[in-house]
This record gives sequence, structure tokens and C-alpha cells, in this order.
Amino acid sequence: MSLGGVTEKPHFDRLAFSVARTFATIAADQNSANLLFTPEQQEGRCAIEPGIFAPVPNKWAAHGWTTLTFANADEVTSRAALKDAWNNSHKKKT
Repeated sequence: MSLGGVTEKPHFDRLAFSVARTFATIAADQNSANLLFTPEQQEGRCAIEPGIFAPVPNKWAAHGWTTLTFANADEVTSRAALKDAWNNSHKKKT
């Protein structure tokens, strides 16, 4: 990743990326990523591109965690989503 200050670590069966806090986890099969969006970003992306983005199917969805399916996304969309998640990791929790 070319985003600044990113560290990589294992997270259960996934690979996690963090700066101030975790902003992305990649599935072991590398077919999808869970990204830290704001609830507003999650709502917008899931409404506009439901084949690419979906709320994580558990309590984490309420915090903005969203699944990105790589097979359905182009590189520009994937990079933009990762950058948004990276930016969100710098924001303080409210």
C-alpha cells in the first residue's frame, strides 16, 4: 500500500491494515476487504454500487464497516474506497 504510516498485522483469519486504528481487513482468500467507512459513506456507496459494497453482516455495520468485493470493482473504485477508509482511520471516534 502506498498510503502513509500503514502497518500490517494478522487479525483472526484476515490481514489487517491500520494507521491510528484499523481501517481495512483483507479476507484470507483475498476476494474481499472490510473497510472502515463513516455510516454516511457506507449508506452512499452501498446505495450507488450494491454489487460492490455491502454492510458487514453483523453489529460492525452500524459503525460503518463495509465489505468491498474485489471481483465486482475496478481498480479506481477499490483505491478510492481504501483511501476513504485510510482517511477515516485518522479521525477521532465520537
